[in-house]
Amino acid sequence: MNTLHSAGQDELRVGAILAEALPVELLTAEAPDRYTVLAVFNRRPSRAEIDEIQGNTTRMSLTEAGHPTVELRVSDRRLEISNTNLEELAGGLATVIAQRLHVISVASAAVRKREESEMRKKTHRETDRAALIALAAAAVTFAPPSSSDGAHRFVPPAAGASDPTWFDVRNDFPADP
Repeated sequence: MNTLHSAGQDELRVGAILAEALPVELLTAEAPDRYTVLAVFNRRPSRAEIDEIQGNTTRMSLTEAGHPTVELRVSDRRLEISNTNLEELAGGLATVIAQRLHVISVASAAVRKREESEMRKKTHRETDRAALIALAAAAVTFAPPSSSDGAHRFVPPAAGASDPTWFDVRNDFPADP
């Protein structure tokens, strides 16, 4: 289990903007009003995080924050922020993106933690089940019954009687199929 996720130290964040990927016309008369800004994540986002970053909830968050034309895309460890500019990012868009990434990271970590816990429980149940099967198999003997006259014959148990062996053990948490 990765405790860094739960401690928040591995929360998905955006670091530096790749200045070399900015339009070469910036700070000139030919500078575009809007362009794509590339920024680097602190780590590779998970598939679920990518889906959330590029999803409708993020789109709605950006629109509600006053940035309806901005689009976010993930490319490997980079965040592509389209239809924006450095002024808009510095003026609050970067904070909106950081807040959204925080929400996505926290939710993703909670899902991951739940899945890890369920996997541990499932593994424990399966280990217990395998141990019960091994005990049941070990309880089976292939020895003829002993008798004083040397005759071997099967004597069925009395009606309603049960042998208090492995099959009376109940597994309250059977393994999922």
